[in-house]
Amino acid sequence: MAIDETAARRGHAYVTLFVDIDEARVLYVTEGKDAATVAAFAEDLAAHGGDPDAVEEVCIDMSPAFISGIAASLPGAAVTFDKFHAVKLINEAVDKVRRAEQRGRALLKGTRYLWLRNPRNLSDRQRAMLDALPTHHLKTARAYQMKLAFQELYEQPTPAQATAWLKRWYFWATHSRLAPMIEVAATVKRHWDGILRWFDSRIANGLIEGINSLVQAAKAKARGYRSVRNLETMVYLIAGKLDFRLPT
Repeated sequence: MAIDETAARRGHAYVTLFVDIDEARVLYVTEGKDAATVAAFAEDLAAHGGDPDAVEEVCIDMSPAFISGIAASLPGAAVTFDKFHAVKLINEAVDKVRRAEQRGRALLKGTRYLWLRNPRNLSDRQRAMLDALPTHHLKTARAYQMKLAFQELYEQPTPAQATAWLKRWYFWATHSRLAPMIEVAATVKRHWDGILRWFDSRIANGLIEGINSLVQAAKAKARGYRSVRNLETMVYLIAGKLDFRLPT
């Protein structure tokens, strides 16, 4: 299963969705985004004849609340940290390097998206801009190469090779003398097992992100809902795969 939050309204109001990845459907939705949401899901699952201890695989971002909630309420579940979230953290670190270096190098102004996108996604104009930069002398370019190398982690053919790859990447990042890359490497180290768990589970949060997009589109079309309860009901209608057939 996958767990993720989505905005319920402007401000800091959220609902958390619990999605069966195999069935591509929302099992449960509740207000909040803390550890209590996982406890509420486990309670609801048990109330409907399910067994929280039988949940074997869960994909989440690196939210400490979800991590602690799963440990307490879904003790049999192995945690996979969503690979897209992990790559996003590396991207954010690269952008921090760029912003700091840009203060002394005007040539980096207007180049933000060159470093955030993968080479194959650059337009011809953007590729020409990147090729024109003195990348051998830029800290941002070094951070960018670390980002590309981190992404290659998910292309490794075996768990053992992935572990070796991540160890080499971690050494490179921690010895880079680039504070944002050292900081994000420490985050990777703290979440090491969950990042590498992907090579066993092969699950990610792409499905739930798609459902979140549908929910936000419905919310925008309705110009918001009067209550979180109404939003939760709409989530079930959109993505719960409910069976409305009358018994015969």
